[in-house]
Amino acid sequence: MIKLDIINRVADKTGVPKMKAEQAVEALFHSMKEALTRGERIELRGFGVFVVKPRKRGVGRNPRTGEEVAIPSGKTIRFKPGKELQAHDNGETLPDDVDVEDDVEEDDDEF
Repeated sequence: MIKLDIINRVADKTGVPKMKAEQAVEALFHSMKEALTRGERIELRGFGVFVVKPRKRGVGRNPRTGEEVAIPSGKTIRFKPGKELQAHDNGETLPDDVDVEDDVEEDDDEF
């Protein structure tokens, strides 16, 4: 699913024009980006939690030369799914008010 799919679903489910749905989705993502940039935790009940965690420095290898490369410390964004999403992953059924497709693609948890 890409951002355009989210915009189309918001427009379909709410009945608002796609331009308004796009503005709403863009505003949501912009607010989330700003909060994560400040290191804030984003908790969406029934969905999950986004947190910024420190990443340790380490040593990696250049795959071509095998040379060791220093990896600096930094921050990474982690997502912890909420109970309803975990229930779906375990094969349990979701509540009636939750609409999730079975062909959802899985993305990497880190950004």
